[in-house]
Amino acid sequence: MRIICPICGARDRREYYYQGDAVALQRPAPDAGEAAWDAYLHLRDNPAGVTRDLWYHEAGCGSWVVVTRNTVTHEVQDTVLAAPVNADNAP
Repeated sequence: MRIICPICGARDRREYYYQGDAVALQRPAPDAGEAAWDAYLHLRDNPAGVTRDLWYHEAGCGSWVVVTRNTVTHEVQDTVLAAPVNADNAP
């Protein structure tokens, strides 16, 4: 699978670190309890179809990229930076 980095262009997915769902993942409070932390660390949906995932361009520019892709066909439909690039977070 090739992911189009908005800064670097098309790159192999091996340059990226997959973080997970770009929308639903909410980190629990530090004192949320064992069950909440277990669910956060180990339980994930595995949808078939279009998803929005967060990927880190680890072997490239270091940007966080939101990738809209189809998990059935592996087609990457869209990529956008997770946060705008400015002088404080430019690669």
